[in-house]
Amino acid sequence: MVSGNPSSRARVEAGLGKRRRREIIFRSFGLAATLVGIFFLVAFFWTLIAKGASAFAQTFVQLDIEFAEEALAPGGELDLEFADFDSIARTALRTKFPEVTSRNDRRELNRLISVGAGYQIRESIIQNPELLGKTVAMQVPAAANVDMLIKGNIDRNVPADQRPLSDQQIHWIDALVADGSLVKKFNKALFVNGDSREPELAGIRGALMGSFYMLVITIALAFPIGAAAAVYLEEFATKNRWADLIEVNINNLAAVPSIVFGLLGLAVFINWIGIPRSAPLVGGLVLSLLTLPVIIIAARAAIKAVPPSIREAAFGLGASKMQVMFHHVLPLALPGMLTGAIIGMSRALGESAPLLMIGMVAFIVDVPASISDPATALPVQIYLWADSPERAFAERTSAAIIILLGFLLLMNLAAVIMRRKVERRW
Repeated sequence: MVSGNPSSRARVEAGLGKRRRREIIFRSFGLAATLVGIFFLVAFFWTLIAKGASAFAQTFVQLDIEFAEEALAPGGELDLEFADFDSIARTALRTKFPEVTSRNDRRELNRLISVGAGYQIRESIIQNPELLGKTVAMQVPAAANVDMLIKGNIDRNVPADQRPLSDQQIHWIDALVADGSLVKKFNKALFVNGDSREPELAGIRGALMGSFYMLVITIALAFPIGAAAAVYLEEFATKNRWADLIEVNINNLAAVPSIVFGLLGLAVFINWIGIPRSAPLVGGLVLSLLTLPVIIIAARAAIKAVPPSIREAAFGLGASKMQVMFHHVLPLALPGMLTGAIIGMSRALGESAPLLMIGMVAFIVDVPASISDPATALPVQIYLWADSPERAFAERTSAAIIILLGFLLLMNLAAVIMRRKVERRW
């Protein structure tokens, strides 16, 4: 209660207004900072989705493909080495424009379909040999520039020397649109294909499999080792200078730039041990070293959070230290340990700098089938596409970022769900 002294009361009342104003200003600054953060977050996602959403659709050209026997089976049997599937696709396109006769015009017309059209026709006849001698309507991928024009990413009103499509090519595209030969479908190739020099054929499956193999290796190594190290340091290690030195170094390793772990992996796993470059095995080992300090710190914090009364009650009932640890402390600390492990995996999934140092930046078309095959990772794939000059790779870069953020969101959601599943209350 305020004293009855008039001078003291007056000073307190005079300061109340200033204190309220300071509180209002402080709260206003906090609210403004929050709103600015939300604004930039919304702007980031809006820009990302606006640029990348179109990559989930792809433009296809509907053509009448003739599987002529003289072109595919000159000896009576299908001859894949003799057949020119690209020529079959180009011939089918030229039948739509019989007025195109000059060599230059035919060359420009052929650029409207992707080189993947020939591969698609080849796979169709391999899977269905009964197509031989028939004419079938097929939808083959259009060239990247055609796809960009259909999606509105190429301005047809700029001068011809400033755009990748000529006036004649745009006229042909408009004719194909008019007769319904150009259709947009879900871009399945983005998810089932490996990387490619052609944007319309490029996919993230190789990068996804590389990231999957690396994360499996990382969680298999980092979590057991990190949990065991946390248990020993927190429950069994003698508290002395050596324990303090180890703790300081673990905290420092958690703040080391990730590229340093890439240099370590290059020196130890590749140059000394001899693990092949660009293999998910070496990537997983490097990411294990990267996430190990994070998992140890999170696991130790979870063990510390277990109330001492749990240990005291167990000791009071005659339990040994090992029994107390494994029957009481670990079950209660497991939710926090799993959360730390998944957060560490999320960090590993988004890392690219250490992977660049161990050669996972190479252009790799084939999808890896094992942990020793050459591979890349999703963040590195994004880096490669972002560095490509073709305009169509820009939208695929944004789409790959959306997919990466989706995986990160799922991993953090899994951490929350797993924590609630195994959490015990006391």
